Amino acid sequence: MSLADMRKEYMQRGLSESDVDADPIRQFRLWLDVALGANLTEPNAMTLATVGADGHPSARMVLLKGVEDDGFLFYTNYESRKGRELAQNPWAALVIYWAELERQVRIEGRVEKLAPEASDAYFHSRPRGSQFGAVVSAQSQPIPSREVLEERLRALEAQYADQEIPRPPHWGGYRVIPTTIEFWQGRPNRLHDRLRYQRQDDTTWKIERLSP
Repeated sequence: MSLADMRKEYMQRGLSESDVDADPIRQFRLWLDVALGANLTEPNAMTLATVGADGHPSARMVLLKGVEDDGFLFYTNYESRKGRELAQNPWAALVIYWAELERQVRIEGRVEKLAPEASDAYFHSRPRGSQFGAVVSAQSQPIPSREVLEERLRALEAQYADQEIPRPPHWGGYRVIPTTIEFWQGRPNRLHDRLRYQRQDDTTWKIERLSP
């Protein structure tokens, strides 16, 4: 079958203004709870899109690691491409897609670094191997071979064999503070439901239905 001939009909449910919470963060938590209960593969996986100083966009998958009243949290290498782009232009877009639920959430907003204490706490909650990986990898930078990474890992494992691994200064968390959140529910005939929340100057949220 060709890509042009691939079709999926969306039939599960609808989404109306009377269904949703007035606060999009609370609404997101409701949808996330459903996704977590549905035993999906990595329901916290999301696309993160950033834009560099040259105006060129880039996107990659990251993991949502927290939802707070004022934003969405993820962690990464500050010196990676996304980290460098966020330093130049602290705005980003997130997309979370739960195919089995026929649901998508789009988030746009300003990005800020988390406090060092928050990054420390999360770093030390990670598996030890993941901590080593964050120290060893100069993310997004060219390396001559896989062996270089493995040699660095072995050296670090020996260095910290019986010690706590300090969080490297180049690694930590970000918070995406949303200005816009859109909830998308698949519907028959491609007439999908789209409800967009936009933050107003008084910090309240305006809900609008968008044409599919």
